[in-house]
Amino acid sequence: MAGFETTNTDFLIRQQIWAETLKEVFEDNLIAKQYVDWIDFPDGEEMNIPSVGQFEAADYKEGEPVKYTSVDTGNFKLRVTEYIQSGTYVTNKMRQDSYVMDRIMSTMPNRLIYPIEKRMEVDILSVVNSGQTAGDVNAINGAAHRFVGGLGGTPGRITPADFAAVRLAFERANVPARNWIAIVDPSVEFDLNTLTNIVNVSNNPRWEGIIDTSIAPTGMKFLVNIYGFDVYVSQNLPQGINEIITTQVGSPSVNNGVANLFMCVDPMAQPIVGAVRQEPRLDAEYNKDLQREEYVVTARWGFGFYRPESAVTVLTERHSANIIA
Repeated sequence: MAGFETTNTDFLIRQQIWAETLKEVFEDNLIAKQYVDWIDFPDGEEMNIPSVGQFEAADYKEGEPVKYTSVDTGNFKLRVTEYIQSGTYVTNKMRQDSYVMDRIMSTMPNRLIYPIEKRMEVDILSVVNSGQTAGDVNAINGAAHRFVGGLGGTPGRITPADFAAVRLAFERANVPARNWIAIVDPSVEFDLNTLTNIVNVSNNPRWEGIIDTSIAPTGMKFLVNIYGFDVYVSQNLPQGINEIITTQVGSPSVNNGVANLFMCVDPMAQPIVGAVRQEPRLDAEYNKDLQREEYVVTARWGFGFYRPESAVTVLTERHSANIIA
C-alpha cells in the first residue's frame, strides 16, 4: 500500500505553509503587544519576579555612626492563565462542490489567527483596569491613577484637563517623561474632535513612522498628541463599566463606561508584564469518520499589572451615535 496519496500530501504541505503564515501574522499585526514587557517563561504556570524598593538618604553628623536602613523587597507573581483556541473544518463535499473553495482555503490562516489576535489585544488592554481598585482613585504620591473624566467640563466626557491630570500623576510618581501614550475609545475620539478648544492642543506626533490614517487589523489607529501623550483609538478597551469613584471629589460616576488607558511604555517603566507560554500553533488532521479536514490553532499566555505608577485609567461614558442624529 502506498505511503502517500494526493490528498494527504496536499494536506501536509498546506499544514506547513499555514503554520508559518500564522506565526508571521501573529508577530506583525498585534498592536498592543509592543506595550508589554515580555518575560521569558521557562516552565510551569507561575513565575516569581522579585522587586527591590528605593534606598533612603539621611543627614550625617561628623563623629556619629552611620545609620543603616533596610530596603523593602517584594515578590510579584506572573501567571499563565489563558489557553485560547480557534478551529474550523472543511468537508470533502464542500471542497468538491464549491468553485471558490481554493480561495477560501488560502484565507484560512488569517481567519483562524484573527480571533486569537483580538483576544490577546483585549486581554492586554484590560490588565490595568482589572488590576486597579474599582470605586477608588488608586492614589500614588497624592495623585489619582483612576478617575472619571470630564475635569472642568461634563463628568464622563473627556477634556484636555484630564490629560493634564494624568501628566501630574505621572510626574508625582517619578515616571520617566518619555514614551507616554493614551489609548481611548472611539467615543472619546469624537469628543476630542469636537472640542471647541482643540486648537490649543498640540498635534505633533513624536514617534517616527506613525501614520495617523492607518488602521490595524485589531482596530487601533493613531489620532493626535495631547500634552505629551500619543493618542491611539481602539475598540478593544474594557467596556460596560458602571462605577462610582467615591474617593474622587464629587463622587462622579459612569454608566456603560469605558476604561481609557494611559501608560508610560518606556522600557524602564512598562506597567504590563506578560509571557507567551505557547505561540499560536496549528494542528490539523483528516477525520475519516466525518469526511473532513479539521484545523485548530491554540495559544497560551498570561499578563500582570507590574508597575501601577506607570498607568492611569480615565473612565468616560461610551455614548451612542444618537448624540449626532
